[in-house]
Amino acid sequence: MEKQVFNPYLPSYEYVPDGEPHVFGSRVYVYGSHDRFNGKAFCVRNYVCWSAPVDDLTDWRFEGEIYRKDQDRYLPDAKERRLFAPDVQKGSDGRYYLYYAFDFSGVIGVAVCDTPAGKYEYYGNVHYEDGTVLGTWEDDYFQYDPGVLVDTDGKVYLYTGFRPEGEMAKRFSFARPTAPGGMVTVLDEDMVTVKIGPNVFIPAGEEAVGTDFEGHGFFEAASIRKVGETYYLLYSSENGHELCYATSASPCGGFRYRGVIISNGDIGIDGRTEPLNYTGTNHGGIEKIGDQWYVFYHRQTNGNPYSRQGCAERIQMLEDGSIPQVEITSCGLNGGPLKGRGSYNAGIACNLMSKNGAVPYVANTQVSQEHPYITQDGEEGKEQYITNMQDGAQAGYKYFKMKKLSQIGVETRGKGAGKILVKTEMDGNPVAEVAHTPGSDWTTCYKDVQIPDGTTGLWFVYQGDGSIEFKSFELI
Repeated sequence: MEKQVFNPYLPSYEYVPDGEPHVFGSRVYVYGSHDRFNGKAFCVRNYVCWSAPVDDLTDWRFEGEIYRKDQDRYLPDAKERRLFAPDVQKGSDGRYYLYYAFDFSGVIGVAVCDTPAGKYEYYGNVHYEDGTVLGTWEDDYFQYDPGVLVDTDGKVYLYTGFRPEGEMAKRFSFARPTAPGGMVTVLDEDMVTVKIGPNVFIPAGEEAVGTDFEGHGFFEAASIRKVGETYYLLYSSENGHELCYATSASPCGGFRYRGVIISNGDIGIDGRTEPLNYTGTNHGGIEKIGDQWYVFYHRQTNGNPYSRQGCAERIQMLEDGSIPQVEITSCGLNGGPLKGRGSYNAGIACNLMSKNGAVPYVANTQVSQEHPYITQDGEEGKEQYITNMQDGAQAGYKYFKMKKLSQIGVETRGKGAGKILVKTEMDGNPVAEVAHTPGSDWTTCYKDVQIPDGTTGLWFVYQGDGSIEFKSFELI
């Protein structure tokens, strides 16, 4: 089969959330946090980088480990701390600068490298002209989740902020108070010295009430792009699962809320209020790769919020500057639907839920026993599968370009006694019923099927007793 790319777009054993895509030269590089399979906390591993040619997004290359926790010189006990969501920009000196929040220190670290994905070296911390580190003055706000822009005139802007609300806020202890919204700081040409700010420029929480940001106030994950003469700020809202955007003619203020670009539960698509997928934190960026714009985001796996994987979708940048919300799919960067032939891993499901629907993944908890989730056998496992599919659980895949499909095979294992219903619409009638063979070994059962030619989704619904595991399906 012709080479394709799926969601998640990196190998299934890799967990790189908070993806910031940047095109440098002829390649697109993705910088993100680094989770662990079945992890117990966010962002516990060192930074790695993956890249692909701008003209072939099926060909992702591992660039290696680019920055280690023990290279930071600001905090002691580095190995026990975490490297949160980074961003990278090319400075006026031609070098590449990596900005990061190290644990909950409330300050921003900076590393530098001569190439986009080489070995970064510690450069310092963002600081005032007198050397005082930003985030340590008595009146400073807590610094977190850096997004960076080197503008066309060479000016450097740093965007930061973290404003949890309600019960979430009670779980954190901060060295400094959190700002009432997202902050912008103007940096000097050295990429690390504060010239102006930080100043709050978009609202969060109560400050968003009565503004066009109400209901979608700033939470975290600032990401900035300049498109023509317009500045686009992408951020994670108080709702957690959605990436919103705001635009302005100035990098320092005047931003207007424009809408949601993506929700990792498809909330908001066609007015939907209930999720079609398990939700959780979301963080990413937009980038033009070739002639096409994309949004990068992440999904949750393994039944807890600490094993997140990067995904991406095509978006439209309309003439009025708006970006319509897009649905989450299994085909993302593929440039169109997947082939209606061949074998597909069940782990590329874009919609997943129990009989009673999907729920948010909450910090410090494991999803309850009624819910299916994507997992793998051990940290080095190369193939994911869906476990704990009980009666009524369903996995959805979008989209495939069908042509003369005649048979479908479903690979499962488990003690459950039942069958898999295959649908082309989530609420549609089954087009096939595939038997499940109870047992501890993976077994593939086949069934004749007729699906009209054209682009369609596929949903696999378990009907029966007990629970099963779902590894793959084959289109023939």
